[in-house]
Amino acid sequence: MPEQPLVSIITPSYNQGAFLEQTLLSVLEQDYPKIEYWVIDGGSSDNSLEIIQQYAPRLAGWVSERDRGQADGVNKGFAKATGEIIGWLNSDDLYHPGAISGAVEAFRQNPDASFVFSDVESIDEHGNAFNLMRYGNWKLADLMSFKIIGQPGVFMRREVLEQAGYLDLSYNYLLDVHLWLRMAAIAEPQYIPGKVWAAARMHSDAKNIAHAEEFGAEAFRLARWLGEDQRFYPLSSRIFNKIWAGAHRINAFYLVEAGRYNEALKAYAQMLRYQPVQQVKTLRRMAYAALSASGFMRSRNWYDRKRKDRYSKPKK
Repeated sequence: MPEQPLVSIITPSYNQGAFLEQTLLSVLEQDYPKIEYWVIDGGSSDNSLEIIQQYAPRLAGWVSERDRGQADGVNKGFAKATGEIIGWLNSDDLYHPGAISGAVEAFRQNPDASFVFSDVESIDEHGNAFNLMRYGNWKLADLMSFKIIGQPGVFMRREVLEQAGYLDLSYNYLLDVHLWLRMAAIAEPQYIPGKVWAAARMHSDAKNIAHAEEFGAEAFRLARWLGEDQRFYPLSSRIFNKIWAGAHRINAFYLVEAGRYNEALKAYAQMLRYQPVQQVKTLRRMAYAALSASGFMRSRNWYDRKRKDRYSKPKK
């Protein structure tokens, strides 16, 4: 990889005018000198086009046309990208300063990685941080067990992306997970500890909030695919229980997000059938679901406020 490889960033967008400018600036104000930035708009009817046109001279290019959804928009950007490294940043998320230069350095130190990834901060609709999604040195077996990586914190090696193929348009919710798995089957990814390259915005229109109950169906579809695709065999047979426990855990997680606590508890029960021993954070979420289902937990807004207060307090 060259000393300063070209980095291509793709932002798909549709009617995200409330957040789009912040996203664009988070890329355009990076300190890395060789960035190719493509914005792929799905034919927005709000003020998105005005914002894109304002920054058009600083973009590699942009389009605004009807598409077949987020995956189609991202794939259009992938096809236009010419950089050795590719990032995908949705139009409501942000890069933190130094993210791209940090990713380039990570690839320099890990030249065989299919993709590199950092922890990701959670922010609300006003840009206030309230949580840090911490990951680990996860490899293919971990991803097959549904350890989920925050998509804005991922940077991909284009050579591996081209070999794996672009996003599958039939996935609407775990489309990034499907891609990471195909890439990791070619070459292992690399986690960069102690770094937070990006922020994922949580708001009422975000898919993981507005359509939380849909994620489980795609998790089960992925689990079946992992058992059938020869790229993952024989590993898929050795970790069969972990795969299905992970799928049920993801289903339960998003049912909790949707406030469907009784259904979430049933999903957690299915998870425990496959893998009785769970991480502490999963047990805590199970307890939260149980307390909420029985009426002992206060409102979700109260829970979110308390989490934000804890996160914003200065660390000792």
